Amino acid sequence: MALRALDLAVVLGYLAAITWFGSTFRKNQRTLSDYFLGGRQLPWWALALSVVSAETSILTIVSTPGISYRSNFGFLQLILGYLVGRVVVAFVLIPRYFSGELFTAYQFVERRFGRTVKLFTAALFLTTRALAEGVRVFAIAIVVQVAFPSGALAAVAIIVALTLFYTFQGGLAAVIWTDVIQLSIYLSGTAVALFVALHGIHGGWAQVREIAQLAGGKFQVFDFHLSLHDPYLFWSGLVGGAFLTSASHGTDQLIVQRLLAARNKRQSQAALLSSGVVILGQFTLFLTVGVVLFAYYRQSPPAVAFARSDQVFPAFVVNELPSGLAGLLMAAILAAGMANLSAALNSLASSSVVDFYKPFFNPAADEQRSLKLSRYFTLAWGVVLIAIAFAAAHLHQGVLELALTIASVPYGSMLGIFLLGALTRRTTPAGALTGAVAGLAALILVILFTSIAWTWYVPIGTSVTFTVGWTASLLSSRRMRLEAD
Repeated sequence: MALRALDLAVVLGYLAAITWFGSTFRKNQRTLSDYFLGGRQLPWWALALSVVSAETSILTIVSTPGISYRSNFGFLQLILGYLVGRVVVAFVLIPRYFSGELFTAYQFVERRFGRTVKLFTAALFLTTRALAEGVRVFAIAIVVQVAFPSGALAAVAIIVALTLFYTFQGGLAAVIWTDVIQLSIYLSGTAVALFVALHGIHGGWAQVREIAQLAGGKFQVFDFHLSLHDPYLFWSGLVGGAFLTSASHGTDQLIVQRLLAARNKRQSQAALLSSGVVILGQFTLFLTVGVVLFAYYRQSPPAVAFARSDQVFPAFVVNELPSGLAGLLMAAILAAGMANLSAALNSLASSSVVDFYKPFFNPAADEQRSLKLSRYFTLAWGVVLIAIAFAAAHLHQGVLELALTIASVPYGSMLGIFLLGALTRRTTPAGALTGAVAGLAALILVILFTSIAWTWYVPIGTSVTFTVGWTASLLSSRRMRLEAD
């Protein structure tokens, strides 16, 4: 069932309004610092909300209800690890980032280990972020296909083009403030949808609890079994989530760029730590939606069974909500996708310009030329993400798990390098690079020859990278001392 006329008008009106709002920030973009860091004048609370928006985006709305729809609340065990990881980044890495004027996280690596290691980590970021964001663009397509069955391709192209436009024009300031608006819209909209779903269930919340219990305890959070093969156990979530967040929020330019945009170190730490409170509440909300919709469709089965659990929530929005409200909720879901896409485009462009173009092709480029080129890189990455999204359409894994799995593979090596730089003094550039390659190789072997869950990928990669990098550096230093003697 496609959107009705009133709903379509609401969606189109929202898209036009948010695009106009984001584009108004162009007048304040005069330097690279303005374009990529908002002039370092953004308040901590706005950065906190933007971190949450960038971290979860449309995948939260599309996939998280699907997780509890088909299983339970076990995903929250991973969120506990997210909170631990934020503490690590706030007090181990953020102080290093504010010890100098940095535009990207990888400039810290260059100061510690030199250009070669910086290029390695920056290239990992560009590759990983492009793949993960391409999957997230595909998540937009899942939603759009429910609302526009016959015009999904054109609709996705329009949404991506509008996001490109305001990101191209307004830079990070536009990204942050549109994130704040869009996060507020999709959280409040989802709360409204939850209320409507509950109202449509005979027996209300009591009936939801009964159905959830009969289905195998869908509100169950903790599972203390020890297994390396299930991603949603307590230790898998706590350890894996902590390492994953330490990597994503401490080494990935998508998040680090926001932390660098704070006015000072304390505000950056406040933004990151307070975002953890919001993220816990947000995931709890969406998991609750999934269980309520499970009860709803047990009482009122859909005419056609869902092909994948990712479709459950957007299908409810389009098919079950009153006219007008459905359009508002669909706009809210698309808002999440646009927020994350704009953030990815800006972070990919910043690393491309600062870490690659300026050092190698035009070190003497003035601010105006660099700013102009930054906008061109934003457009180029938009095309790349669309291409990856079309490729992701042929995969059958849930989009949230798929995006997290893609990100987890190189994150171990990246986090290992950053920890070697922040926590050790004797690690050499060659040792750090050796450790990173060993970490990647170890994960490739784990993926090919074991069934270890993706939540353990970052801990394994980080541990191998740190251990091998540290050991290789010590052996190299000892050999040099023996040769000198």
